[in-house]
Amino acid sequence: MLFCGVFDGHGPSGHKVSQYVRDFLPTKISQLYRQPSIDGRCVVMDIADDETDSRNPLFLSWKARLTQCFHDMDDQLEKDTSIETYCSGTTSVSVLKKGEHLIISNLGDSRAVLCKRDDSNQLLAEQLTVDLKPNVPSETKRIIDRQGRVQAMEEEPNVYRIWMPHEDCPGLAMARAFGDFCLKDYGLISTPVVSYRKLTDRDEFVVLATDGVWDALSNDEVVKIVASARDRSTAAQSLVENAVRAWRDKYPRSKIDDCAVVCLFFKRPAPTEVVQYKSNYPELDSQSCTGSVDALDTVLNIKLDEGEKGEDETVRRPRKRRLGKKLESVTD
Repeated sequence: MLFCGVFDGHGPSGHKVSQYVRDFLPTKISQLYRQPSIDGRCVVMDIADDETDSRNPLFLSWKARLTQCFHDMDDQLEKDTSIETYCSGTTSVSVLKKGEHLIISNLGDSRAVLCKRDDSNQLLAEQLTVDLKPNVPSETKRIIDRQGRVQAMEEEPNVYRIWMPHEDCPGLAMARAFGDFCLKDYGLISTPVVSYRKLTDRDEFVVLATDGVWDALSNDEVVKIVASARDRSTAAQSLVENAVRAWRDKYPRSKIDDCAVVCLFFKRPAPTEVVQYKSNYPELDSQSCTGSVDALDTVLNIKLDEGEKGEDETVRRPRKRRLGKKLESVTD
């Protein structure tokens, strides 16, 4: 069995949180894999050909255990006082592979994309996960039901964030994450979306990458870059380098978001089945950037001025940034 994942930290101690989860989550999943099921057997991915959907009892068992594993990871993180997790956290997207079986767990706005061949033997990109942003209707409803707020700042009308009920903080740009305990009572959750896919001979590889990659490149572009790499050992690095160039072209005055990539190839021969690459750009000062696009996942310490009162609430305006659109109600 193979476990692959990328963890994208955010907030003041996001790098520590992502490293912490990276180090402990695989062990928890390994222990989960060895636990016996209700009937005493080991929980293995042995899903029958005619039971590959969400009704399969073995998949449901894996889904329940993985969900519990993520919750246990979050509980452990909260109890560890060596890391600041009140306004810091990490997203996660990961896959478990054994033979032809693939289980995907998604927590946040990183993404998994599969490369497969169509009937004409052309490469196609298939997105396996949904980017769990705060403005996804089902996510918005949960957050508002828990008294959280979903709003976009005026200078970033397309970037929706979660805010505490009565404070314009922390401004988190994803709806699920490990950590960020200031928002856990207001709609942010650590429950992953778990899905299953049975691999076929047409499936070539899967790419796991943080949102910094997907904000700069499309799914098709990512598949093309990885497939055209000189060899598999350079595929992830090539993808990160192309994402960085695309960031500079599309958002020349914005900070480049962190990019982390794992490429999992399904077919041999290959020097290694798993290739990963990560790049940070601390030399780029975010204070010199006028636009953040989605690079700043958390907005902290916004000082507020009291404004005019509306019918239902006080309109509070940040001195430097004003909140714009607000989602008051949601329809599917």
